[in-house]
Amino acid sequence: MARTVYCTHLNKDADGLDFQTLPGEIGKKVFDNISKEAWSRWMSKQTMLINEKKLNLMSEEDRNFLQKNMIAFLFEGEDVQIDGYTPENK
Repeated sequence: MARTVYCTHLNKDADGLDFQTLPGEIGKKVFDNISKEAWSRWMSKQTMLINEKKLNLMSEEDRNFLQKNMIAFLFEGEDVQIDGYTPENK
């Protein structure tokens, strides 16, 4: 049976993550407050950021940059700005 959380990103009840995807306090906050759908949206944004900015995940500076953007996206309602990307009109 799926675990339900109140997703603070989507502002609704939704299926929660199956396991804690990140370590520590921020990982617990994501696990308790972010849905699978919102996490999937973040993963797409994160992939674009890594590719467009040529981030190196071995670099602590680049990991901190991603974490800062993840917190802003998931918890503060900010959209991630990706240079040269224009979303498709549906």
